[in-house]
Amino acid sequence: MIKAITFDLWDTVFIDDSDEPKRKAAGKPTKAIERRQLVKQFVDKHQQVPQEIVNAAYDAQDAAFRKAWHDLQITWSVKERLEIVLKGIGATLPEDELAELVRLHEEMELEFRPDFVPGVHEAIKTLSEKYKLGVISDAIFSPGRSLRKLLEDEGLLQYFSTFVFSDEVGCSKPHVCVFNAAKKGLGVEFNEIVHIGDREHNDILGPEKMGMKSILCLAALDRGSNRNRADAYFENYSELPNLIKNLKD
Repeated sequence: MIKAITFDLWDTVFIDDSDEPKRKAAGKPTKAIERRQLVKQFVDKHQQVPQEIVNAAYDAQDAAFRKAWHDLQITWSVKERLEIVLKGIGATLPEDELAELVRLHEEMELEFRPDFVPGVHEAIKTLSEKYKLGVISDAIFSPGRSLRKLLEDEGLLQYFSTFVFSDEVGCSKPHVCVFNAAKKGLGVEFNEIVHIGDREHNDILGPEKMGMKSILCLAALDRGSNRNRADAYFENYSELPNLIKNLKD
């Protein structure tokens, strides 16, 4: 019997990069461009570095981050990532300036916020009346504290009792540590948890190895996943409560 539900966040609860049109309408560059511009602005206070050099160092760091994320199931903190960029361009920053640069990166998606998937508010509220709810989410630039703020300001934080963010637990999906942390926080067995997410490798195969159920979310984006690997899938959040109710033990 299912007693608890864990949710991925990006492209499951809110829509990745849906903030980009809002940024464009406000005359702002993309997040990727602004991050690189910010590094140059901070470094230029102490030494002149061409934007092209900053971009190259940032691109190299991004590639290394993705490899560590996918191959080792580790997400480096924003501070660690920026220290790599700075080392790549042969620059250092005073601790207070580095902290401010980190903050601007970590809170960028709080300035222009992502859209939430249609129907997710109602579904989470309804499911919270019957099940314990948790979050399992990788933190790429927005850390757990920023992701909590997004949920809080939409009135959704209150429905979750457990939060597992990769920047806080030191590993990312599909590493066993994130699912162990969720199980411990929820106080149930693995076979009593169903995980909802959009990525087959992270959100379906990971829970499957732990003996959990999984449901593929296609409400924000269909990545062309094999829909038959998950225990169920949905394209509209109105379908989710009944899908969970009908899951077989």
